Amino acid sequence: MKLTPVMEKYVLHWGEMGTRWGVNRSIAQIHALLYLSPQPLTAEEIADTVSIARSNVSTSLKELQGFGLVRMTHLLGDRRDHFESIKDNWEMLTLIIEERKRREIDPTLTLLRECVAEAEADKSTDPEVKARIERMLSFVDTLNTWYEQVKALPKPTLVALMKMGSKVARFVAKVA
Repeated sequence: MKLTPVMEKYVLHWGEMGTRWGVNRSIAQIHALLYLSPQPLTAEEIADTVSIARSNVSTSLKELQGFGLVRMTHLLGDRRDHFESIKDNWEMLTLIIEERKRREIDPTLTLLRECVAEAEADKSTDPEVKARIERMLSFVDTLNTWYEQVKALPKPTLVALMKMGSKVARFVAKVA
């Protein structure tokens, strides 16, 4: 696949942003390439296009498949595996958020709950430290509850909510 200058700029930037989001640069670049590609690509085509070692491409594709962002597909008359990215931005966003929640928020909630339970019997931990941990648990739990409620909303409602921006505060002020 031949990248235009605009496509190359996009792929390179997505890779750079990936590192800032805690994602390996190669993974982010491959995702960007597959997102832009009009047709599924083989691992060899991906490696050649972004100049990444074939072994790194395989590892990155497995990670992207684990997130649900990339799927393997086959083309008639070609025995090689081909890969394509989800093209729907909303679906992509929800998959990323859900996977990050599973990997980061859920284990944090589990740990915070354990810390609060253990701290009750722990006489050596300062009461203020216990209170801080409890406040953190309450905060993360509230965030998690909010997320679970918001993700259940229909897509058009979520889009409308996003477009409202800070205007939503008018409704909250009336309720509170």
